[in-house]
Amino acid sequence: MAGGVAITIEPGKTYPGKMTWFVFFACFVAAWGGLIFGYDIGISGGVTSMAPFLKEFFPSVYKKENGDKSTNQYCKFDSVILTLFTSSLYLAALIASIFASKVTRTFGRKLSMLLGGLVFLVGAIINGAAKNVAMLIVGRLLLGVGVGFSNQSVPLYLSEMAPYKYRGALNIGFQLSITIGILAANIINYFTDKIKGGWGWRVSLAGAGVPALFIFLGALLLPDTPNSVIERNDPEKAKALLRKVRGTNDVDEEYRDLLAASEASRKVEDPWGKLLKNRKYRPHLTMAILIPFFQQITGINVIMFYAPVLFKTLGFGNNASLMSAVITGLVNVVATCVSIYLADRKGRRFLFLQGGTQMCIFQFAVGALIWGKFGVNGVANIGSGYAALVVTCICIYVAGFAWSWGPLGWLVPSEIFPLEIRSAAQSINVSVNMFFTFIIAQIFLKMLCVMKFGLFFFFGGFMIVMTIFIYLFLPETKGIPIEEMSQVWKKHWYWGRFVNDGAVELEEKTGKGVV
Repeated sequence: MAGGVAITIEPGKTYPGKMTWFVFFACFVAAWGGLIFGYDIGISGGVTSMAPFLKEFFPSVYKKENGDKSTNQYCKFDSVILTLFTSSLYLAALIASIFASKVTRTFGRKLSMLLGGLVFLVGAIINGAAKNVAMLIVGRLLLGVGVGFSNQSVPLYLSEMAPYKYRGALNIGFQLSITIGILAANIINYFTDKIKGGWGWRVSLAGAGVPALFIFLGALLLPDTPNSVIERNDPEKAKALLRKVRGTNDVDEEYRDLLAASEASRKVEDPWGKLLKNRKYRPHLTMAILIPFFQQITGINVIMFYAPVLFKTLGFGNNASLMSAVITGLVNVVATCVSIYLADRKGRRFLFLQGGTQMCIFQFAVGALIWGKFGVNGVANIGSGYAALVVTCICIYVAGFAWSWGPLGWLVPSEIFPLEIRSAAQSINVSVNMFFTFIIAQIFLKMLCVMKFGLFFFFGGFMIVMTIFIYLFLPETKGIPIEEMSQVWKKHWYWGRFVNDGAVELEEKTGKGVV
Protein backbone atom coordinates (compact mmCIF):
# COMPACT_ATOMS: atom_id res chain seq x y z
CA MET A 1 0.00 0.00 0.00
CA ALA A 2 1.06 3.60 -0.46
CA GLY A 3 0.32 6.18 2.17
CA GLY A 4 -1.91 3.69 3.98
CA VAL A 5 -3.91 2.65 0.90
CA ALA A 6 -4.14 -1.12 0.61
CA ILE A 7 -2.43 -2.75 -2.36
CA THR A 8 -3.60 -5.89 -4.10
CA ILE A 9 -1.09 -8.72 -3.93
CA GLU A 10 -1.32 -11.46 -6.50
CA PRO A 11 -0.59 -14.81 -4.88
CA GLY A 12 2.76 -16.10 -6.07
CA LYS A 13 1.74 -19.69 -5.50
CA THR A 14 -1.49 -21.55 -4.90
CA TYR A 15 -0.78 -24.86 -3.26
CA PRO A 16 -3.25 -27.69 -3.92
CA GLY A 17 -5.22 -28.87 -0.93
CA LYS A 18 -8.60 -28.76 0.71
CA MET A 19 -10.26 -28.70 4.08
CA THR A 20 -10.07 -32.33 5.20
CA TRP A 21 -11.72 -33.85 8.23
CA PHE A 22 -8.25 -34.73 9.47
CA VAL A 23 -7.02 -31.12 9.49
CA PHE A 24 -10.34 -29.82 10.81
CA PHE A 25 -10.19 -32.25 13.73
CA ALA A 26 -6.53 -31.41 14.44
CA CYS A 27 -7.20 -27.66 14.45
CA PHE A 28 -10.42 -28.08 16.43
CA VAL A 29 -8.64 -30.02 19.18
CA ALA A 30 -5.55 -27.77 19.18
CA ALA A 31 -7.74 -24.69 19.54
CA TRP A 32 -8.85 -26.04 22.92
CA GLY A 33 -5.60 -24.51 24.17
CA GLY A 34 -7.48 -21.22 24.28
CA LEU A 35 -9.92 -22.59 26.85
CA ILE A 36 -7.39 -22.44 29.70
CA PHE A 37 -6.49 -18.83 28.92
CA GLY A 38 -10.12 -17.77 28.56
CA TYR A 39 -11.32 -19.63 31.66
CA ASP A 40 -8.71 -17.92 33.77
CA ILE A 41 -9.53 -14.45 32.39
CA GLY A 42 -13.19 -14.97 33.22
CA ILE A 43 -12.89 -16.73 36.55
CA SER A 44 -10.58 -14.36 38.43
CA GLY A 45 -12.80 -11.27 38.22
CA GLY A 46 -15.89 -13.16 39.39
CA VAL A 47 -14.11 -14.80 42.30
CA THR A 48 -12.65 -11.51 43.50
CA SER A 49 -16.17 -10.05 43.68
CA MET A 50 -17.43 -12.88 45.92
CA ALA A 51 -17.80 -11.83 49.56
CA PRO A 52 -16.70 -15.19 51.11
CA PHE A 53 -13.50 -15.19 49.02
CA LEU A 54 -12.69 -11.59 49.95
CA LYS A 55 -13.50 -12.19 53.62
CA GLU A 56 -11.13 -15.18 53.82
CA PHE A 57 -8.16 -13.89 51.80
CA PHE A 58 -8.55 -10.09 51.49
CA PRO A 59 -10.38 -8.90 54.62
CA SER A 60 -9.36 -5.25 54.18
CA VAL A 61 -11.11 -5.12 50.81
CA TYR A 62 -14.12 -6.93 52.28
CA LYS A 63 -14.39 -4.35 55.06
CA LYS A 64 -14.07 -1.47 52.61
CA GLU A 65 -16.79 -2.90 50.38
CA ASN A 66 -19.19 -3.64 53.23
CA GLY A 67 -18.38 -0.62 55.37
CA ASP A 68 -19.10 3.03 54.70
CA LYS A 69 -21.52 3.31 51.76
CA SER A 70 -20.23 6.80 51.03
CA THR A 71 -16.85 5.37 50.02
CA ASN A 72 -15.71 6.54 46.59
CA GLN A 73 -17.00 3.85 44.21
CA TYR A 74 -13.88 4.12 42.07
CA CYS A 75 -11.63 2.99 44.94
CA LYS A 76 -13.62 0.18 46.59
CA PHE A 77 -11.42 -2.63 45.26
CA ASP A 78 -8.07 -0.83 45.24
CA SER A 79 -5.67 -3.41 46.72
CA VAL A 80 -2.17 -4.33 45.52
CA ILE A 81 -2.42 -7.88 46.90
CA LEU A 82 -5.84 -8.43 45.34
CA THR A 83 -4.61 -7.37 41.90
CA LEU A 84 -1.47 -9.46 42.38
CA PHE A 85 -3.75 -12.49 42.69
CA THR A 86 -4.97 -11.79 39.15
CA SER A 87 -1.79 -10.45 37.55
CA SER A 88 0.79 -12.92 38.91
CA LEU A 89 -0.36 -15.49 36.35
CA TYR A 90 0.65 -13.25 33.47
CA LEU A 91 4.09 -12.53 34.88
CA ALA A 92 4.69 -16.30 35.04
CA ALA A 93 3.32 -16.70 31.50
CA LEU A 94 5.76 -14.06 30.25
CA ILE A 95 8.78 -15.92 31.64
CA ALA A 96 7.45 -19.33 30.60
CA SER A 97 6.90 -18.23 26.99
CA ILE A 98 10.65 -17.56 26.63
CA PHE A 99 11.49 -21.14 27.62
CA ALA A 100 8.56 -22.42 25.57
CA SER A 101 10.20 -20.98 22.44
CA LYS A 102 13.10 -23.42 22.78
CA VAL A 103 10.82 -26.36 23.57
CA THR A 104 8.51 -25.56 20.66
CA ARG A 105 11.35 -25.38 18.15
CA THR A 106 13.37 -28.34 19.44
CA PHE A 107 10.64 -30.80 20.45
CA GLY A 108 7.63 -29.61 18.47
CA ARG A 109 4.37 -27.74 19.00
CA LYS A 110 2.57 -30.80 20.37
CA LEU A 111 4.87 -31.23 23.38
CA SER A 112 4.46 -27.57 24.33
CA MET A 113 0.69 -28.03 24.37
CA LEU A 114 1.00 -31.16 26.53
CA LEU A 115 3.23 -29.39 29.05
CA GLY A 116 0.95 -26.38 29.11
CA GLY A 117 -2.12 -28.47 29.92
CA LEU A 118 -0.36 -30.53 32.58
CA VAL A 119 1.14 -27.60 34.52
CA PHE A 120 -2.13 -25.67 34.31
CA LEU A 121 -3.93 -28.68 35.82
CA VAL A 122 -1.58 -28.72 38.83
CA GLY A 123 -2.10 -24.98 39.34
CA ALA A 124 -5.89 -25.42 39.28
CA ILE A 125 -5.72 -28.11 41.97
CA ILE A 126 -3.57 -25.91 44.25
CA ASN A 127 -5.89 -22.91 43.82
CA GLY A 128 -9.00 -24.94 44.54
CA ALA A 129 -7.41 -26.23 47.78
CA ALA A 130 -5.84 -22.89 48.82
CA LYS A 131 -5.67 -22.14 52.53
CA ASN A 132 -3.83 -18.82 52.34
CA VAL A 133 -2.76 -16.11 49.90
CA ALA A 134 0.62 -17.79 49.33
CA MET A 135 -1.09 -20.94 48.01
CA LEU A 136 -3.27 -18.79 45.78
CA ILE A 137 -0.24 -17.05 44.27
CA VAL A 138 1.70 -20.33 43.77
CA GLY A 139 -1.29 -21.81 42.01
CA ARG A 140 -1.62 -18.72 39.84
CA LEU A 141 2.06 -18.88 38.89
CA LEU A 142 1.66 -22.49 37.73
CA LEU A 143 -1.43 -21.51 35.76
CA GLY A 144 0.74 -18.84 34.14
CA VAL A 145 3.35 -21.38 33.07
CA GLY A 146 0.59 -23.40 31.41
CA VAL A 147 -0.76 -20.33 29.63
CA GLY A 148 2.74 -19.35 28.45
CA PHE A 149 3.37 -22.74 26.84
CA SER A 150 -0.09 -23.00 25.28
CA ASN A 151 -0.16 -19.47 23.90
CA GLN A 152 3.29 -20.01 22.40
CA SER A 153 2.44 -23.24 20.60
CA VAL A 154 -1.27 -23.25 19.70
CA PRO A 155 -1.39 -20.26 17.29
CA LEU A 156 1.72 -21.57 15.50
CA TYR A 157 0.21 -25.04 15.27
CA LEU A 158 -3.02 -23.73 13.76
CA SER A 159 -1.31 -21.46 11.22
CA GLU A 160 1.06 -24.21 10.08
CA MET A 161 -1.56 -26.94 9.89
CA ALA A 162 -4.33 -25.00 8.15
CA PRO A 163 -4.64 -24.72 4.33
CA TYR A 164 -3.75 -21.13 3.50
CA LYS A 165 -7.24 -20.39 2.15
CA TYR A 166 -8.77 -21.26 5.53
CA ARG A 167 -5.93 -20.17 7.81
CA GLY A 168 -7.83 -17.20 9.20
CA ALA A 169 -10.95 -19.15 10.14
CA LEU A 170 -9.07 -22.08 11.67
CA ASN A 171 -6.60 -19.93 13.58
CA ILE A 172 -9.42 -17.82 15.02
CA GLY A 173 -10.66 -21.05 16.59
CA PHE A 174 -8.04 -20.29 19.27
CA GLN A 175 -9.69 -16.96 20.08
CA LEU A 176 -13.14 -18.59 19.93
CA SER A 177 -11.96 -21.05 22.57
CA ILE A 178 -10.73 -18.14 24.69
CA THR A 179 -14.16 -16.51 24.51
CA ILE A 180 -15.92 -19.80 25.30
CA GLY A 181 -13.62 -20.19 28.30
CA ILE A 182 -14.49 -16.68 29.48
CA LEU A 183 -18.22 -17.31 29.05
CA ALA A 184 -18.06 -20.68 30.83
CA ALA A 185 -16.17 -19.08 33.72
CA ASN A 186 -18.73 -16.26 34.03
CA ILE A 187 -21.63 -18.74 34.08
CA ILE A 188 -19.88 -20.92 36.66
CA ASN A 189 -19.19 -17.88 38.85
CA TYR A 190 -22.84 -16.85 38.67
CA PHE A 191 -24.00 -20.22 40.05
CA THR A 192 -21.15 -20.98 42.46
CA ASP A 193 -21.74 -17.63 44.16
CA LYS A 194 -25.13 -19.02 45.23
CA ILE A 195 -23.67 -22.10 46.96
CA LYS A 196 -24.47 -21.99 50.66
CA GLY A 197 -21.55 -22.11 53.02
CA GLY A 198 -19.40 -19.66 51.05
CA TRP A 199 -17.13 -22.25 49.40
CA GLY A 200 -18.36 -21.78 45.84
CA TRP A 201 -15.18 -19.91 44.90
CA ARG A 202 -13.27 -23.19 45.35
CA VAL A 203 -15.41 -24.81 42.66
CA SER A 204 -14.71 -21.87 40.35
CA LEU A 205 -10.95 -21.99 40.83
CA ALA A 206 -10.63 -25.79 40.73
CA GLY A 207 -12.83 -25.86 37.62
CA ALA A 208 -9.82 -24.63 35.65
CA GLY A 209 -8.68 -28.26 35.72
CA VAL A 210 -11.41 -29.23 33.23
CA PRO A 211 -10.08 -27.19 30.26
CA ALA A 212 -6.55 -28.20 31.30
CA LEU A 213 -7.55 -31.84 30.87
CA PHE A 214 -9.12 -31.01 27.49
CA ILE A 215 -5.89 -29.60 26.07
CA PHE A 216 -3.67 -32.27 27.66
CA LEU A 217 -5.74 -35.25 26.49
CA GLY A 218 -6.50 -33.60 23.16
CA ALA A 219 -2.82 -32.96 22.44
CA LEU A 220 -2.11 -36.68 22.94
CA LEU A 221 -4.29 -37.35 19.87
CA LEU A 222 -2.67 -34.75 17.64
CA PRO A 223 0.11 -35.13 15.10
CA ASP A 224 2.76 -32.44 14.98
CA THR A 225 2.77 -30.04 12.03
CA PRO A 226 4.68 -30.88 8.80
CA ASN A 227 6.78 -27.74 9.37
CA SER A 228 7.80 -28.91 12.83
CA VAL A 229 8.52 -32.50 11.69
CA ILE A 230 10.80 -31.21 8.91
CA GLU A 231 12.47 -28.85 11.36
CA ARG A 232 13.32 -31.91 13.48
CA ASN A 233 14.96 -33.78 10.57
CA ASP A 234 12.31 -36.28 9.47
CA PRO A 235 11.46 -35.15 5.91
CA GLU A 236 9.83 -38.39 4.72
CA LYS A 237 7.43 -38.46 7.66
CA ALA A 238 6.70 -34.79 7.04
CA LYS A 239 5.84 -35.41 3.36
CA ALA A 240 3.48 -38.27 4.25
CA LEU A 241 1.86 -36.08 6.91
CA LEU A 242 1.54 -33.19 4.45
CA ARG A 243 -0.33 -35.44 1.99
CA LYS A 244 -2.71 -36.45 4.76
CA VAL A 245 -3.22 -32.89 5.97
CA ARG A 246 -3.86 -31.47 2.48
CA GLY A 247 -5.98 -34.40 1.29
CA THR A 248 -3.97 -34.82 -1.93
CA ASN A 249 -0.77 -36.43 -3.22
CA ASP A 250 0.07 -33.28 -5.16
CA VAL A 251 2.11 -31.61 -2.42
CA ASP A 252 5.52 -31.49 -4.11
CA GLU A 253 5.68 -27.71 -4.50
CA GLU A 254 4.61 -26.96 -0.94
CA TYR A 255 6.93 -29.69 0.33
CA ARG A 256 9.92 -28.18 -1.54
CA ASP A 257 9.14 -24.78 -0.05
CA LEU A 258 8.95 -26.29 3.43
CA LEU A 259 12.30 -28.00 2.89
CA ALA A 260 13.84 -24.73 1.68
CA ALA A 261 12.45 -22.89 4.69
CA SER A 262 13.76 -25.60 7.01
CA GLU A 263 17.19 -25.47 5.40
CA ALA A 264 17.29 -21.71 5.92
CA SER A 265 16.13 -22.25 9.49
CA ARG A 266 18.98 -24.69 10.26
CA LYS A 267 21.55 -22.14 9.12
CA VAL A 268 20.28 -19.74 11.77
CA GLU A 269 22.06 -20.79 14.96
CA ASP A 270 20.81 -17.78 16.89
CA PRO A 271 17.22 -16.97 15.81
CA TRP A 272 16.89 -14.41 18.62
CA GLY A 273 19.95 -12.50 17.45
CA LYS A 274 18.88 -12.80 13.84
CA LEU A 275 15.45 -11.42 14.61
CA LEU A 276 16.75 -8.53 16.70
CA LYS A 277 19.71 -7.50 14.52
CA ASN A 278 18.82 -8.33 10.90
CA ARG A 279 16.90 -5.44 9.34
CA LYS A 280 14.98 -7.64 6.92
CA TYR A 281 13.08 -8.87 9.98
CA ARG A 282 12.26 -5.31 11.09
CA PRO A 283 8.56 -5.52 10.11
CA HIS A 284 8.21 -8.90 11.84
CA LEU A 285 9.81 -7.61 15.05
CA THR A 286 7.68 -4.47 14.97
CA MET A 287 4.47 -6.46 14.61
CA ALA A 288 5.57 -8.98 17.27
CA ILE A 289 5.88 -6.09 19.73
CA LEU A 290 3.21 -3.56 18.76
CA ILE A 291 0.28 -5.85 17.92
CA PRO A 292 0.20 -7.56 21.35
CA PHE A 293 0.91 -4.21 23.06
CA PHE A 294 -2.00 -2.57 21.28
CA GLN A 295 -4.22 -5.60 21.91
CA GLN A 296 -3.82 -5.13 25.66
CA ILE A 297 -3.96 -1.34 25.68
CA THR A 298 -7.45 -1.52 24.16
CA GLY A 299 -8.58 -1.99 27.75
CA ILE A 300 -10.37 -5.26 26.95
CA ASN A 301 -8.87 -7.07 29.92
CA VAL A 302 -10.20 -4.33 32.18
CA ILE A 303 -13.62 -5.58 31.07
CA MET A 304 -12.82 -9.31 31.02
CA PHE A 305 -10.69 -9.56 34.19
CA TYR A 306 -12.76 -7.28 36.31
CA ALA A 307 -16.21 -7.28 34.67
CA PRO A 308 -18.04 -8.33 37.87
CA VAL A 309 -15.87 -6.01 39.97
CA LEU A 310 -16.38 -3.17 37.50
CA PHE A 311 -20.15 -3.63 37.34
CA LYS A 312 -20.29 -3.91 41.12
CA THR A 313 -18.27 -0.69 41.38
CA LEU A 314 -20.83 0.95 39.11
CA GLY A 315 -23.53 0.13 41.62
CA PHE A 316 -24.86 -3.20 40.33
CA GLY A 317 -25.75 -5.79 42.97
CA ASN A 318 -23.56 -8.88 43.24
CA ASN A 319 -25.87 -11.16 41.22
CA ALA A 320 -26.49 -8.39 38.70
CA SER A 321 -22.76 -7.80 38.26
CA LEU A 322 -22.10 -11.49 37.65
CA MET A 323 -25.00 -11.73 35.20
CA SER A 324 -23.72 -8.66 33.34
CA ALA A 325 -20.38 -10.43 32.99
CA VAL A 326 -22.21 -13.45 31.52
CA ILE A 327 -23.92 -11.17 28.99
CA THR A 328 -20.63 -9.61 27.86
CA GLY A 329 -19.09 -13.08 27.66
CA LEU A 330 -21.92 -14.28 25.41
CA VAL A 331 -21.49 -11.26 23.13
CA ASN A 332 -17.78 -12.06 22.99
CA VAL A 333 -18.43 -15.61 21.73
CA VAL A 334 -21.01 -14.62 19.11
CA ALA A 335 -18.90 -11.76 17.74
CA THR A 336 -15.83 -14.02 17.46
CA CYS A 337 -17.88 -16.29 15.17
CA VAL A 338 -18.39 -13.24 12.95
CA SER A 339 -14.61 -12.95 12.68
CA ILE A 340 -14.30 -16.62 11.71
CA TYR A 341 -16.70 -15.96 8.83
CA LEU A 342 -15.15 -12.69 7.65
CA ALA A 343 -11.38 -13.03 8.21
CA ASP A 344 -10.76 -14.98 4.98
CA ARG A 345 -13.42 -13.06 3.04
CA LYS A 346 -13.05 -9.38 3.97
CA GLY A 347 -9.46 -9.65 5.18
CA ARG A 348 -7.50 -8.75 8.30
CA ARG A 349 -7.20 -5.00 7.61
CA PHE A 350 -10.94 -4.52 7.15
CA LEU A 351 -11.70 -6.13 10.52
CA PHE A 352 -8.89 -4.29 12.30
CA LEU A 353 -10.03 -0.89 11.00
CA GLN A 354 -13.77 -1.42 11.46
CA GLY A 355 -13.40 -3.01 14.90
CA GLY A 356 -10.92 -0.39 16.07
CA THR A 357 -13.25 2.45 15.09
CA GLN A 358 -16.20 0.79 16.84
CA MET A 359 -14.20 0.16 20.01
CA CYS A 360 -12.94 3.74 20.10
CA ILE A 361 -16.44 5.21 19.87
CA PHE A 362 -17.94 3.04 22.58
CA GLN A 363 -14.92 3.25 24.88
CA PHE A 364 -15.49 7.00 24.95
CA ALA A 365 -19.22 6.43 25.38
CA VAL A 366 -18.68 4.25 28.48
CA GLY A 367 -16.35 6.89 29.94
CA ALA A 368 -18.92 9.63 29.29
CA LEU A 369 -21.74 7.63 30.90
CA ILE A 370 -19.70 6.91 34.02
CA TRP A 371 -18.62 10.57 34.16
CA GLY A 372 -22.23 11.71 33.85
CA LYS A 373 -23.46 9.53 36.70
CA PHE A 374 -20.52 9.34 39.14
CA GLY A 375 -18.59 12.52 38.35
CA VAL A 376 -15.33 12.83 40.27
CA ASN A 377 -16.42 11.84 43.77
CA GLY A 378 -17.74 8.46 42.63
CA VAL A 379 -20.81 8.51 44.86
CA ALA A 380 -24.14 7.82 43.16
CA ASN A 381 -27.01 5.38 42.87
CA ILE A 382 -27.37 3.94 39.39
CA GLY A 383 -30.85 3.17 38.05
CA SER A 384 -31.69 0.05 36.06
CA GLY A 385 -32.22 1.97 32.81
CA TYR A 386 -28.90 3.76 33.09
CA ALA A 387 -27.19 0.50 34.04
CA ALA A 388 -28.65 -1.19 30.96
CA LEU A 389 -27.25 1.60 28.79
CA VAL A 390 -23.76 1.14 30.29
CA VAL A 391 -23.91 -2.63 29.70
CA THR A 392 -25.12 -2.09 26.11
CA CYS A 393 -22.20 0.20 25.30
CA ILE A 394 -19.75 -2.21 26.89
CA CYS A 395 -21.25 -5.08 24.86
CA ILE A 396 -20.87 -3.16 21.58
CA TYR A 397 -17.28 -2.38 22.54
CA VAL A 398 -16.65 -6.07 23.36
CA ALA A 399 -18.18 -7.11 20.01
CA GLY A 400 -15.78 -4.80 18.16
CA PHE A 401 -12.83 -6.37 19.97
CA ALA A 402 -14.10 -9.91 19.44
CA TRP A 403 -14.13 -9.65 15.65
CA SER A 404 -10.96 -7.58 15.32
CA TRP A 405 -8.17 -7.15 17.85
CA GLY A 406 -9.11 -10.27 19.83
CA PRO A 407 -8.61 -12.97 17.18
CA LEU A 408 -6.39 -11.00 14.79
CA GLY A 409 -3.98 -10.12 17.59
CA TRP A 410 -3.08 -13.83 17.66
CA LEU A 411 -3.67 -14.70 13.99
CA VAL A 412 -1.56 -12.06 12.22
CA PRO A 413 1.68 -12.53 14.21
CA SER A 414 1.46 -16.32 13.92
CA GLU A 415 1.17 -16.22 10.11
CA ILE A 416 3.79 -13.60 9.17
CA PHE A 417 6.98 -15.04 10.69
CA PRO A 418 9.45 -17.01 8.51
CA LEU A 419 10.25 -20.49 9.83
CA GLU A 420 13.83 -19.63 10.83
CA ILE A 421 12.63 -17.02 13.35
CA ARG A 422 9.09 -18.28 13.96
CA SER A 423 9.47 -19.70 17.47
CA ALA A 424 11.58 -16.76 18.68
CA ALA A 425 9.23 -14.17 17.17
CA GLN A 426 6.16 -15.92 18.58
CA SER A 427 7.87 -15.99 21.97
CA ILE A 428 8.34 -12.21 21.78
CA ASN A 429 4.71 -11.86 20.73
CA VAL A 430 3.46 -13.89 23.70
CA SER A 431 5.93 -12.27 26.13
CA VAL A 432 4.88 -8.74 25.18
CA ASN A 433 1.22 -9.78 25.40
CA MET A 434 1.68 -11.29 28.84
CA PHE A 435 3.83 -8.39 30.09
CA PHE A 436 1.23 -5.77 29.29
CA THR A 437 -1.57 -8.06 30.46
CA PHE A 438 0.30 -8.23 33.79
CA ILE A 439 0.79 -4.46 33.90
CA ILE A 440 -2.85 -3.68 33.09
CA ALA A 441 -4.13 -6.29 35.55
CA GLN A 442 -1.84 -5.05 38.31
CA ILE A 443 -2.48 -1.32 38.01
CA PHE A 444 -6.07 -1.16 36.70
CA LEU A 445 -7.81 -0.83 40.07
CA LYS A 446 -5.29 1.82 41.17
CA MET A 447 -5.74 3.65 37.84
CA LEU A 448 -9.53 3.49 38.26
CA CYS A 449 -9.18 4.99 41.74
CA VAL A 450 -6.88 7.79 40.54
CA MET A 451 -8.09 8.50 36.97
CA LYS A 452 -11.74 7.60 37.60
CA PHE A 453 -13.88 7.91 34.43
CA GLY A 454 -10.81 9.34 32.63
CA LEU A 455 -9.39 5.81 32.48
CA PHE A 456 -11.82 4.94 29.68
CA PHE A 457 -10.80 8.06 27.75
CA PHE A 458 -7.17 6.97 28.24
CA PHE A 459 -7.83 3.61 26.55
CA GLY A 460 -9.98 5.26 23.89
CA GLY A 461 -7.09 7.55 22.95
CA PHE A 462 -4.88 4.54 22.33
CA MET A 463 -7.59 3.08 20.11
CA ILE A 464 -7.14 6.05 17.77
CA VAL A 465 -3.37 5.56 17.64
CA MET A 466 -3.53 1.82 16.96
CA THR A 467 -6.17 2.15 14.24
CA ILE A 468 -3.96 4.67 12.42
CA PHE A 469 -1.00 2.31 12.84
CA ILE A 470 -2.90 -0.55 11.18
CA TYR A 471 -4.02 1.73 8.34
CA LEU A 472 -0.46 2.83 7.59
CA PHE A 473 1.76 -0.13 8.39
CA LEU A 474 -0.06 -3.49 8.23
CA PRO A 475 -0.43 -5.02 4.75
CA GLU A 476 -3.20 -7.48 3.96
CA THR A 477 -2.17 -11.11 4.61
CA LYS A 478 -5.31 -13.07 3.73
CA GLY A 479 -4.95 -15.72 1.03
CA ILE A 480 -1.13 -15.76 1.12
CA PRO A 481 0.59 -19.14 1.76
CA ILE A 482 2.52 -18.93 5.01
CA GLU A 483 5.89 -19.67 3.36
CA GLU A 484 5.21 -16.99 0.69
CA MET A 485 4.41 -14.21 3.15
CA SER A 486 7.60 -12.24 2.35
CA GLN A 487 5.93 -10.72 -0.72
CA VAL A 488 3.53 -8.62 1.37
CA TRP A 489 6.47 -6.82 2.95
CA LYS A 490 8.40 -6.36 -0.31
CA LYS A 491 5.46 -4.54 -1.89
CA HIS A 492 4.67 -2.39 1.13
CA TRP A 493 5.31 1.36 0.80
CA TYR A 494 7.39 1.47 4.00
CA TRP A 495 8.61 -2.04 4.83
CA GLY A 496 9.84 -2.70 1.28
CA ARG A 497 12.99 -0.67 1.99
CA PHE A 498 14.00 -3.23 4.62
CA VAL A 499 13.09 -6.53 2.97
CA ASN A 500 13.50 -6.07 -0.80
CA ASP A 501 16.21 -8.20 -2.42
CA GLY A 502 18.59 -5.28 -3.01
CA ALA A 503 18.49 -4.21 0.63
CA VAL A 504 19.01 -7.77 1.88
CA GLU A 505 21.91 -8.35 -0.51
CA LEU A 506 23.55 -5.09 0.57
CA GLU A 507 23.17 -6.04 4.23
CA GLU A 508 24.69 -9.48 3.67
CA LYS A 509 27.70 -7.96 1.87
CA THR A 510 28.36 -5.03 4.18
CA GLY A 511 26.87 -6.22 7.43
CA LYS A 512 24.88 -2.99 7.57
CA GLY A 513 21.19 -2.48 6.98
CA VAL A 514 19.45 0.19 4.96
CA VAL A 515 18.31 3.35 6.65
